[in-house]
Amino acid sequence: NGHAAKGNGGGSKSSRSYDESTITTLSSLEHIRLRTGMYIGRLGNGSDVDDGIYILLKEVIDNAIDEYIMGHGKKILVRIEGQKVKVRDFGRGIPLGKVVECVSVINTGAKYNDEVFQFSVGLNGVGTKAVNALSEHFRVVSFRNGEYFEAKFEQGKKQSERKGKAKGNQKNGTYVEFVPDSEIFGEYAFNHEFIEERLWNYACLNAGLTIELNGKKFKSENGLWDLLRGEIGEETLYPVLHYRGEKLEFAFAHTNNYGETYFSFVNGQYTADGGSHQSAFREGILKGANEYFKRNYSGVDVREGAVGAIAGKLQNPVFESQTKNKLGNSEIRSWIVGEVKSALVDFLHKNKEAAKKLEEKIESNERLRKELNAVKKEAREQAKKIALKIP
Repeated sequence: NGHAAKGNGGGSKSSRSYDESTITTLSSLEHIRLRTGMYIGRLGNGSDVDDGIYILLKEVIDNAIDEYIMGHGKKILVRIEGQKVKVRDFGRGIPLGKVVECVSVINTGAKYNDEVFQFSVGLNGVGTKAVNALSEHFRVVSFRNGEYFEAKFEQGKKQSERKGKAKGNQKNGTYVEFVPDSEIFGEYAFNHEFIEERLWNYACLNAGLTIELNGKKFKSENGLWDLLRGEIGEETLYPVLHYRGEKLEFAFAHTNNYGETYFSFVNGQYTADGGSHQSAFREGILKGANEYFKRNYSGVDVREGAVGAIAGKLQNPVFESQTKNKLGNSEIRSWIVGEVKSALVDFLHKNKEAAKKLEEKIESNERLRKELNAVKKEAREQAKKIALKIP
């Protein structure tokens, strides 16, 4: 910790004094390999959906998705053969003279330029560099206008590069293949179910995009409506409200299940821990219901049994860590609340039957909550009487 230790029983000094020679500066490559958790969260062996090998895959696919968001390429091909991952997009391709820097020099990229990438999730110029640094084999090829540039790396260190005329009729885009480093991850294996679920989410967030995994296609025509249907099936109390605006898309309904369930995304990134966009969405639902029914229902009663999926597009998202599980932007609250409220009020005006079902659900939630509170209160009073009689 940088201070001389008192040692066992006091008196003994630490074996090394804290002086200039103990201060170390790591290169960004060394830092990624030594402090892996800062860049990809946990390591794991592939048995958990949040394990590092899936984050590596996500970082590469995110770049391909960002190309699609900006209107380039409608297909992404993913192949996983044992421990080798291959991803090919049909976007613009990394500018040929900057391929090496874009995959190996931290804080390098075009995501800082809002005109080139407006709603990207690759923000910090870290993603692909972390994949490269944490792979025992990493190869990148960029195709642009009939020419290509290829570079190969091991553990982030460049082994070779070459360029020339592309053979065959190669379309513009970027190809990345990598093998996660067993020195870092130990023994690991990819679980294809986890990957398929993530790719289906990507497809729902980017309606019209086709993603192929080892030949299996994932494509959604109806966006978040498809995602919500896939999660909850047909059993909603009224038809799903599906709203799609310029920077906000959401799908929402109620079921007879307990609690609230949300799936929230920013620029295609699944924010598992929610954040400011999810809170604003929940608030918008409450305000919309109260405005339409001209009541003052409590949030608990309106949202009990609610299921929703929300996806926002932000130019400058602020996440609480590099793994991007939670959004922190506070300035988005008012416009998301306003848009969600208006969409819900509009939906209820146009769907009187749905409005009736929602009102019944809210009032049933309210009755149940009050009855439970009365039972709890009585139980507490009984407990107090008993406690007083104990000597």
